[in-house]
Amino acid sequence: MPVSPERVRALHKYDLRVLMSLERLMQRYEWVPLDVLKASTKLSDSELEYRLQNLIEWNMVRYDAVPYPGYALIFGGYDAVALHTLTKKGTVTALGSLLGVGKESEVYEALGLGPVVLKFHHVGQQSFQAVRKERGYMPEAGHCPWIFASARSAEQEFAALQRLSPEVSVPLPIDRSRHVVVMSQIPGVNLNRCTLDKPRPVLDEILENVGRAYAKGIIHGDLSEYNVMVDESQVWLIDWPQWIETDHPNADVILRRDIENVLRFFRRKYRIDYPTEEAVGVVVR
Repeated sequence: MPVSPERVRALHKYDLRVLMSLERLMQRYEWVPLDVLKASTKLSDSELEYRLQNLIEWNMVRYDAVPYPGYALIFGGYDAVALHTLTKKGTVTALGSLLGVGKESEVYEALGLGPVVLKFHHVGQQSFQAVRKERGYMPEAGHCPWIFASARSAEQEFAALQRLSPEVSVPLPIDRSRHVVVMSQIPGVNLNRCTLDKPRPVLDEILENVGRAYAKGIIHGDLSEYNVMVDESQVWLIDWPQWIETDHPNADVILRRDIENVLRFFRRKYRIDYPTEEAVGVVVR
C-alpha cells in the first residue's frame, strides 16, 4: 500500500531531502553511491546514515552492494515524494481504501476538495521490457529506472484525459505528480463484473465514446471489458496509458483490436452478433 499522507506529513525535512536527491540522482545512477548522495544532500555522515536507515526501514529506499554499494529510491519512497507534493498543493488531504489493482497500477479513493481517485502507476521490473518494447513513449535504450517508467506512464495517461475530457466519457483529470494521477471519482463497476439488463445500448455507448476519442485523434490501445466502467446505461472508458495517435503507423490494427475485444465480450456473454466492419464504421465515421 502507498505510504499514507499522515506518514508523509511526519517525514522530516532531511528525509525529504534524501528522497528528492535520490530521485534526481537516479537519472544518472542505477544505484547512487553514498559519497555522491552526501554531496547532494549536504548532510553529515551521521545524519545521512540515520535518515537512510529510517527510510530503508519504512520501505522507501533500498541498499545494494552489487554491482557497487549504493542506494535507490523505490516505490514506497516515490509514493511518499508524490504524495508530499500533492498534499502540499492541497490536491490530496486523506488517502482512503484500495479500489483496485491492475497489472501496473494501484487505485485508491482519496479526499481533496471532494472525493477523488488516485492512480499510482507502478511499472514493475517483470513488465518493464515489454513496456519499453510496446509503448512509443518509452526510450528504446539507456538508463530508465522503474520509477521513471511509471512517471512516463502517468504522464501519458494524464495527457490523454486532458485531451478527451469532457467530450469523451472519461474520468476528469485533476492533477498529477510524478507517477500519480489524481482524477474524479466515477460511479459504477467494471463491465466484466456486472450483468446488464440491456446490453445493446451499453455496447452502442461504448462504440460512441470510442468514436469521439477517435475524432479527437486518440485510440485507447488496450480497450477491453476490464477498462470500461458501467453505471446503468452510462459508461466510462478508463486506463489510458497505452493510447496512440490516430496517425500512428499501426493505428488501424490497434483500433480494430480494441473494437474486436469489446465485441468479443458482448458476443460471448450476451450473444450479441455485431459485425466488426460495422462497428469500425461507427467509430471512424
